Amino acid sequence: MNRTYLVGFGLLLFSFVLIGKLVEIQFSEGEKYREIAAKGTLKKDVIQPSRGNIFADDGSILATSMARYEVRWDAAVPSKKLFDKHKKALIKGLSEILELEEKPISEKLNAAVKNKNRYLLIAKNLTYSQQQKIKQLPLFELPSYRGGLIIEHEMVREHPLGKMAERTVGRIISENDGGSKRLGLEGAFSQYLEGEPGQRLKQKIAGGQWKPINDVNEKEPTEGYDVYTTLNVNIQDITHSALLEQLEKFNAEHGCAVVMETNTGKIKAIANLGRTKYDTYYEKRNYAVWESHEPGSTFKLMAMVAALEDKVVDENTQIATGNGEYTMFRRFKVRDSKKGGYGTISAAKVFEVSSNVGMVKIIQDNYHNNPEKFVNRLYNIGINKKLGLPIWGEGMPKIPHPDDKKDWDLLDLPWMAYGYGVSMTPLQTLTFYNAIANNGEMVKPRFIEKIESYGEASDQTFGKIVLNPSICSQSTIDKVKKMMFNVVDKKWGTAYNIKDDDFSIAGKTGTCQLDYNVKGKEVQYAATFVGYFPAEAPKYSCIVVIHRPDKSKGYYGSTVAAPVFKKIAKKIHNALPTQVEIKMDLINQLTSKETAVFSPSEVIPDLKGLTPMEALSLLEPMGLEVVIKGQGKVVKQSLKAGEHYKNNQKIILVLS
Repeated sequence: MNRTYLVGFGLLLFSFVLIGKLVEIQFSEGEKYREIAAKGTLKKDVIQPSRGNIFADDGSILATSMARYEVRWDAAVPSKKLFDKHKKALIKGLSEILELEEKPISEKLNAAVKNKNRYLLIAKNLTYSQQQKIKQLPLFELPSYRGGLIIEHEMVREHPLGKMAERTVGRIISENDGGSKRLGLEGAFSQYLEGEPGQRLKQKIAGGQWKPINDVNEKEPTEGYDVYTTLNVNIQDITHSALLEQLEKFNAEHGCAVVMETNTGKIKAIANLGRTKYDTYYEKRNYAVWESHEPGSTFKLMAMVAALEDKVVDENTQIATGNGEYTMFRRFKVRDSKKGGYGTISAAKVFEVSSNVGMVKIIQDNYHNNPEKFVNRLYNIGINKKLGLPIWGEGMPKIPHPDDKKDWDLLDLPWMAYGYGVSMTPLQTLTFYNAIANNGEMVKPRFIEKIESYGEASDQTFGKIVLNPSICSQSTIDKVKKMMFNVVDKKWGTAYNIKDDDFSIAGKTGTCQLDYNVKGKEVQYAATFVGYFPAEAPKYSCIVVIHRPDKSKGYYGSTVAAPVFKKIAKKIHNALPTQVEIKMDLINQLTSKETAVFSPSEVIPDLKGLTPMEALSLLEPMGLEVVIKGQGKVVKQSLKAGEHYKNNQKIILVLS
């Protein structure tokens, strides 16, 4: 009995100790263990905000965030009676919405009820309308605490216009470390686009799955700002299509084309296309921004501006190009594309026919004793610096300087004269040419018009930025403008093949050798045309660069790149609103007895084939009210030729 009492007393004592310890844990350490338990079963789930949209200049969406929904079901929430009541209609509804057979859906739901599945996947990657229809089905239309429906969503980035300008608009690339890399405008303005995340509590349930506790977020996400670009959908389509067509025609490796608004620097279109192994093309890299390469003959404009500005030559200086071949330092040969050469021609014509020999003689003969003067002139213009674009990956321009003894030798100066030994990106080259069109004011290329959300503007402003208010004198500007016009307008010009009677183009061709210094590799080419239009009052500047075309089909800038420029320019020009300024003094001059070009008639003349000004010079003195529709030359007139007319009668001219 003593032993029994002893054991009983021991058990009683142990019970008191155990109860005391439980009380101690409950009151003194209870909060600590409750926190540990909560951490194991509860977590704050980050809710990603809706990323802001990216718009074109007319409001068209270039990139937007679309919600994609995942529908799950907590089969332990509704009672079996409630489930059985709605099961048939629920299965039928899911079958119609998801376009699946009813039998597998029925088996899936029954198994979930039997196993008390707390997080059954019903469907994923659903659109908003699909998930809304599911929410209206029997049982699922009840509150989540009665019907058990769980809906989660994620935001997916989409491009409604497809592949057009995709590299410039940008995209988000997932990386192996779980992070992401944002390219183009998506990356440059991500701080505005991404918004502020929200939070929601989730509870850990059977199977290691996490289920939202309720439908109310602890913190709602804040949507990102919308970015309005300078890109124009119509001009982008024109540019993309023209470039793609030429790349396919010449089976080229890659190419780019950019259209810039002259006065403001707004980029209206930018196309970058690279060839795949299947011989198709897509926006592979942003070549216009990234690819710094030797520009070839398009650099002759920079060299000519320097020579004219330093007054070492003028446009009429005679240059002896000889038979088109010039040997320097016993081993360095410069050749012109024309066999037999051009003989002695003016400095202006050296540029217009793109004579390598002529440009080398202009630069080498006048700067060989002081190459710093030539290079410093280029540096003062600013072409040795990056443009400072918001888009990541801008290529670094290379303009060697005589002070850099490691990179400078005797060949650098003559090489630079015709675009070798230097490198620039297409957009950097275009920016210089645009400055010529803009009477010397060099403006920074702009991709963004504004950033705002629901009418509230961001703290960052996006206006015109002047990189250099005057790259050279107006006298030099006027001279090189005439040269660039003659490149297209005159029969001897290298781009005469793209001359158009309806509007004027000014520019420069470039044909640059690639791989010429790679042993055992066949020489390839990069074909370029860069300029502006209309020549007399530039509205847009444009550059087209096509790399590694099939040489058997053509490789010169005039053959490969210039036709793309013309196609882009013509379609843009034809879309511009018609503005005809009637100058009576000009009409009087045209109808005077001295010139006797046109004179009034008593009957309506045949106007077909005339330009608007020619038609106006005939009709205005006759007292007719003229209405012009379209662009080009007259193809149709509302009053027939030979028909009598009344004073102030209206005549409609249709142009094409």
